Amino acid sequence: MFSSFKAATVAITTLISLSFSQDVILNIDGTSLNYESTADIYGFQFDHDGCAQGASGGDAAAAGFTISNSATIVLGFSFTGSVIPEGCGTLVELEGEFEGLLDWIISDSSGGALDFEYYEDGGSTDIEGCTDENACNYDSDATVD
Repeated sequence: MFSSFKAATVAITTLISLSFSQDVILNIDGTSLNYESTADIYGFQFDHDGCAQGASGGDAAAAGFTISNSATIVLGFSFTGSVIPEGCGTLVELEGEFEGLLDWIISDSSGGALDFEYYEDGGSTDIEGCTDENACNYDSDATVD
């Protein structure tokens, strides 16, 4: 009886922790839209307020994605089924002044949405970034992880 209760508690705790985790974390650093992902990225789309005058390069281009930029939308996907593998780096380089990136869609292998979090520069005196010296996106200037 006790072991069944313990197993159920572990299962519920695991389910709750997974439901609050993010698959992809995005942020802007200068003109770089950076990502850290625990899942492969099969495509992305976001709206902007006319601020992204261009979008190219990054790991999206390296993966063979087609990157399209219009007056209000940036879209990246692959005609061949290639992916941006889990990890971290620059998703895409943007041109312009960034004030409003919104309505994000980051897709998985079935076209469903991955959970993600997008952080804009909030003007804080803290420097956000990765403080883990062993991580691929370690930032020696970061004061807040």
